[in-house]
Formats: sequence, C-alpha cells, structure tokens
Amino acid sequence: MSLSTLVLKSLQARRLAVSLTMFAIASSLALIIVVETVREGARQNFLNTISSTDLILGARTGDVQLLLYSIFHLGNASNNITWKSYQDIAANDEIDWIVPVSLGDSHRGYRVVGTTPEFFQHYNYGQREQLTFSSGKQFAGLFDVVVGAAVAKDLAYEVGAKLIVAHGLESFVEHMEFPFQVSGVLNATGTPVDRSVFVSIEAIQAIHTNIAPLQNNTNDLSGEALFDGMDLTPQSVTAALIGVRSKLSIFNVQRQINKYPNEPLSAILPGVTLAELYQITAVVETALRIILWAVIVASLLGMSAMLVATLSARERELAIMRTIGASPWHIAALIMMEALLLATLSALCALVLANIVLSVSSPTLEDRYGFAVTHSRALASGSSILAFFMILAPLAGLVPVISAYRNSLAARLAFNN
Repeated sequence: MSLSTLVLKSLQARRLAVSLTMFAIASSLALIIVVETVREGARQNFLNTISSTDLILGARTGDVQLLLYSIFHLGNASNNITWKSYQDIAANDEIDWIVPVSLGDSHRGYRVVGTTPEFFQHYNYGQREQLTFSSGKQFAGLFDVVVGAAVAKDLAYEVGAKLIVAHGLESFVEHMEFPFQVSGVLNATGTPVDRSVFVSIEAIQAIHTNIAPLQNNTNDLSGEALFDGMDLTPQSVTAALIGVRSKLSIFNVQRQINKYPNEPLSAILPGVTLAELYQITAVVETALRIILWAVIVASLLGMSAMLVATLSARERELAIMRTIGASPWHIAALIMMEALLLATLSALCALVLANIVLSVSSPTLEDRYGFAVTHSRALASGSSILAFFMILAPLAGLVPVISAYRNSLAARLAFNN
C-alpha cells in the first residue's frame, strides 16, 4: 500500500476529528483572508481618491489638514482664500486649470460643495477616471444641484427632486427660501464625491444673501428671478484644485503660492500628502497584521494538537508498522503528509468561505464605504497567507512525529512481550 493511500485511509478513519479541525482552521484562515482583502481594498481606495490634480490650494495650514477638509470633507478650514488671491493664482501662466471649492453648508448630513462646472471635467480618481453621470447632467441653472451616488441612493433622489440646503454642518437653520432641484446624479466612484452634494459657487453666494430688500424691490419675486443681473461673485473660497501645464513646473508653482505676499497660502501635492496621511494609520495596520499572523500560528498549533490527541488511538497501528519494518522516517513522513493534506484541504475550504463572505458583504462595503471587493482581489490577498500556512504545515507535524516515535517504540516493546 502506498504512503499516500495510507494517509487518506488514516484521515478517513478519523473523519470526525479531522473534519472539525479542518473547519476550525478553515474558518480562521477565511477570517484572515477577508480582513486582509478588505484592508487592501480600503488602502487602494484611499490612495486612489484623487488623481490628475497637481496641487491643492488652501489657506496656510498643515498639509494633512488641508487634504482632509478639501478632498475628504473632514474637519473645517482654518481660514478661507479671498477671491482676489484666487484670481491672482489663477492668472499664473504655468497653471493650466484651476477649480474653486467652497465648503460650509450641508444637506441632511452630507457636505454641500460649491464649485464650477469644470469640476466634473477635471476631478479624476483612480487611474485618471473622470466623473460620469448615471442620469441627468451638471448644473446649469443657479439652483441646480448634482448629487453623488451614495446621496442619491440613501435619500432616493432622482433628476427633478427638490432639496433644501442647511447652513453649516450641524445646523438646523435651513435656506427654505431657496429650494434646489437635482439636475444630475453621478455614478459611484468609491470616493468622497459619492457622499457630496454639488452646487454652483454662485448659488453658495446667493443663499447667503439677505433677500428681504430684494423682495421688496422686485414685487416679491423668488428663486432665480431675484438675482437676475446681480453680481454673485464670491468673496472667498475654501480651497482650489490646480492642474499645471508642465509637470516640471509643479514645484515652481507650489513655491510661488507658498510665498504669495498678500495672504498666507499653502499648496500641497495630493499624492505625497496622501502617502503621508496613510503613514499615520501604519501603526494600526502593523498591529492588525501581527494579530492575523498570530491567528495562523494558533491554527497550526491547533492542527498539531489534534494530531497529537489522536495518537493514543493509533499506538497499536504505529507499533505494528514499526514491527513489520517501517522506519522512523516512514512514520515521520506519514504524519507530516497527513498534516500537509489537512492544511491543503483547510486552505481550499478557507478560500471558498472567504469568497462567500465577501460576496455577501461586498454590496454593503460598496454602498457604505465606496469600494468594491472582487474575487480576484481576495485570491491575491489570500495567496501569500495560504502559501505561508502551507509552508509551515509540515512543521506542525514535528511534535506528533516525536510523540509517535516514542509511543510506537514503547508499544512495540509491549507488543513483543
């Protein structure tokens, strides 16, 4: 009888203990694969939030803080940029395009972003992917609004829906006199754009205008008619996205902005700052990965414990094998092959379990956190984990091998007597 056949029959004879051990190990490995896949997906989604933007302009502050409030809409700006300074920067011949961003209002917990129609042309994410509309189009009228995919889904908005903008982020003061109408719904991007509401920068200026004198002088008109012919140029903006004509001039433009004499301004490189921001969470990621590798070691120890625990029922079997001429190396190979086969079956089950869990949770992850988890990503994340587990699997049989050798030798002596 070949060694492989003997291994299969041995595991089949202990199928209950083997099945329970395999399920426990597979569950642990599947958990590790799921966590690692989600972690890697979140990391890639984070790093792909913005692309093709060379510089981000804002009031002088920390680089990370500027990135957080201008792109991720977290926190608030320490100060705004005056419109005069914005125009001076925009007049730089080395700048190809510049898009203003005005923050400060909200709609039912979502940030309202005041900007220009060029935002939808120049804001790229991932591998230079442009924003696209699932329905409608970008704003054209003063009180048109474009909503992100998550906003549209959570609030059941479609083109033509009405909404009210609130003053501030946690304010109960709503601009009831200025209802907006949805003109377009964006496709999902997996970025903060999905959770944003976009209006024209002129609309931001309009809703903060005292309309009482205007109504008295225009026979109580309302809506866009109130502002016909009125200059709605903003006094300031929160930040601006910049693209330069030549990549060689990025640092020159950045230096000019940082030395701007009329007010303290700051220009950051989004890619560099994203990497810097990600380093802040590196400690947490390292701790998480240590825990995951500890789970692998625990799984190997569990497998080794199962093999040792079943040796008592195999003492006579191993003693007979030694008596008929099986060498210690033969016994060692038998047990290590059992460990390797058990590890292989556990790894395959782990892949199946992980893909089932990710298939079920992927829609939720995409809706709530803006990134999709694919089976190919799960396989890529799990390959190194399973490879490490498979390499160490034979080592888990060392303790059972030593124990089997000692027990089989003692049992053989007893058998001969």
